[in-house]
Amino acid sequence: MDRLKILVVDDEDRMRKLLSDFLKIKDFEVIEAADGEEAIDKFFSIKDIALIILDVMMPKMNGWDVLKTVREHSKVPVIMLTARSEESDELKGFEYGADEYISKPFSPKILVARVEAILRRSGMNQDDVIDIGGIIIDKSAHSVKIDGKEVELSFKEYELLVYFIENKGIALSREKILNNVWNYDYFGDARTIDTHVKKLRAKMGDKGDYIKTVWGMGYKFEA
Repeated sequence: MDRLKILVVDDEDRMRKLLSDFLKIKDFEVIEAADGEEAIDKFFSIKDIALIILDVMMPKMNGWDVLKTVREHSKVPVIMLTARSEESDELKGFEYGADEYISKPFSPKILVARVEAILRRSGMNQDDVIDIGGIIIDKSAHSVKIDGKEVELSFKEYELLVYFIENKGIALSREKILNNVWNYDYFGDARTIDTHVKKLRAKMGDKGDYIKTVWGMGYKFEA
């Protein structure tokens, strides 16, 4: 399967290189643009861009105008980056059709996790089918089968299971799970994870035993 293309738009060379390095580790192909006009040119000349990471404050054409132009022609997922943190800016981003809004400074690893989560939700995954220990997940169809039988999962239960499997054998803290499944800035009670894991295990039947409790920390998936 061809690597998914990510368009990174930022007028800071250092920021583009930082994001590019982290995305390439995850086997994404990165296209860079240093201003809004270059971003528009590359977006319309390269037809199969899977996601845009878009800075707000840029010369020639700012991120809002880029987003509005893109949205007139495409529903491609867009993550907005800004050094400002006013709520009005965030609301503006969602009003214009942004899918995520992340304020600088941020963790590049968490940003890449958000990229993967958005692409997972939109069905543009690197691997469309996961087959492990009698569990088959078809990401493009958003379906789960266990021992050949369809299992109905809620959206979060589905994301949780995919996250566990993609990190199989790794002990995951509740905080890490919240950051990657519920969103990087989720401030709710970590016990919500325990509730979802309990429901997910019940729906998985015997395969629920694959989700191991790591006492005092979180969970680990072992098939």
